[in-house]
Amino acid sequence: MVAPAAESLIARVTSGRRAQRLLAILDLISERGTISLADLSEALDISAATARRDLSDLADQNLILRTHGGASALEQGREIPVALRDTRFQEAKRAIAKAMVRRLPAERHVVALSGGTTTASVARALANHRDIAVVTNSLSIAGLLSGYAGVRVVMTGGFLRPQSLELVGALAESTFNAVNVGTAILGADGISATSGVTTHDETEARTNRAMVAKAQRTVVVADGSKIGGVALAQMAEIEQVEMLITDSSADPDELDRLRAAGVKVVIADDE
Repeated sequence: MVAPAAESLIARVTSGRRAQRLLAILDLISERGTISLADLSEALDISAATARRDLSDLADQNLILRTHGGASALEQGREIPVALRDTRFQEAKRAIAKAMVRRLPAERHVVALSGGTTTASVARALANHRDIAVVTNSLSIAGLLSGYAGVRVVMTGGFLRPQSLELVGALAESTFNAVNVGTAILGADGISATSGVTTHDETEARTNRAMVAKAQRTVVVADGSKIGGVALAQMAEIEQVEMLITDSSADPDELDRLRAAGVKVVIADDE
């Protein structure tokens, strides 16, 4: 069951436009440290009532600290809920997903998909695959795949993380340990040549490490904003990654460092 705060936020984000506005508010507060209702209303050209409601929703989700007359930032690295993240970099994610699916065998194959908005785009791109099995710990991805005739879905057990709608922990890890995977497709909050593939949550990272350990190859799918980034917990060492599929907004110097570390880099929107 999704936690009440997350459920409330998801219920209120009824349009892509509002989700983008909430992300813009988070970016403003992160940049300035603190912001008043008046400044927020002026910056985004919204009413004081709208600004007040948006700040209350973000504070309920523990993404900001509500103050008298405005809001201020919490600690760095706070994870943005999946309901908001899905609106970011959509074109890049679609291009990355298509490039990923083109690199999967047309015949029978087993894929593991971690949670995340880019891996969800990969799931959507599998609609026309004729014979593939997908092992996932993501409720969102399992739901997306359930209507595709050529896709068989294996769900892990585990505890539900409301921020990402992923099942994590020992039960999820035991499922990945029990199957043989051809390709692990891993989303990430950061990937760098020095720190490997990282995410915000340690329990999620352990579950994804089990996925990677049983795969014949691991491919990271991540938009350019994640390249060079480092989050709290490592999911895979860079030596475990065969390929990175990203977009042309990625830092070219970091891409060169990843290539030097042995990772094949694919720029999806150049294909």
